[in-house]
Amino acid sequence: MPSAPIIEVAAHAGVCYGVERALSMAHEAAASAPAPVQTLGPLIHNPLVVRELGEAGVGLADTLDEAPAGSVIIRAHGVVPAVIDEARRRGLAVIDATCPYVKRVHKAAERLVDQGYQLIVVGESGHPEVEGIMGHADGRAHVVSTPDDLATLELERRVGVVVQTTQTQAALAAVVSALLTRVDEVRVVNTICSATQERQASAAALAGRADVMVVVGGKNSGNTRRLAEICSARCAATHHIEDASELDAAWFAGAVLIGVTAGASTPAAHIERAVARIRELTGGADDVR
Repeated sequence: MPSAPIIEVAAHAGVCYGVERALSMAHEAAASAPAPVQTLGPLIHNPLVVRELGEAGVGLADTLDEAPAGSVIIRAHGVVPAVIDEARRRGLAVIDATCPYVKRVHKAAERLVDQGYQLIVVGESGHPEVEGIMGHADGRAHVVSTPDDLATLELERRVGVVVQTTQTQAALAAVVSALLTRVDEVRVVNTICSATQERQASAAALAGRADVMVVVGGKNSGNTRRLAEICSARCAATHHIEDASELDAAWFAGAVLIGVTAGASTPAAHIERAVARIRELTGGADDVR
């Protein structure tokens, strides 16, 4: 009888400081802030967590109009400054759970614009974090995700660059290299979060050794999707799941090493559930690293 596979969790996986902080603030608000307590947009990009928060008494409002009273929690991704001003004008109690590392991007964007640079934000257009960054740029910013996005832009002589915290170093380097051929000065503030870099590096290392990779986290989470892309490039049998119930025994047939990683918006309990389910599906793997 073949031995059960080894299950190894990446050295860096799951919730980062900013997400853990936001979750803690939300649970504290549910217990003590003026009711009703609602997040303005999903607190983090993880549908399971949003559902769990709802069960804990933290609702979800997509707009301020859906939160006419009580408290609003600003999501970890941040918002444009005008939204917080308007919430306070309406008499709502504002609990700002914006990740401190995202606030660092806001300050960098403001500083570069104040210094006269045209701002380039390397990130996903329409992403809540990017929208918040744009709100701190006084209308002098453009969002790009690849060098191709620069082709239609009328660039100024002096360009400043910030980057969405969950982007890859490769994406930033590619855009900066393209800018250097077109402008006189490029000033880069590398605002990629160290937690993102750690998760990407450890996922890549594990995927390079694994027979199967499981990436746990919200399918609407940019940083989790990037982990899945990184793993897929090194391990063809990569599967991105939100919940342990999605796991399929057929994925693990013949596997010797099963790797597990998770996005920065994935709580430890969700990783543990996935590992436990993999053990069940593979005949009780007992060598879990």
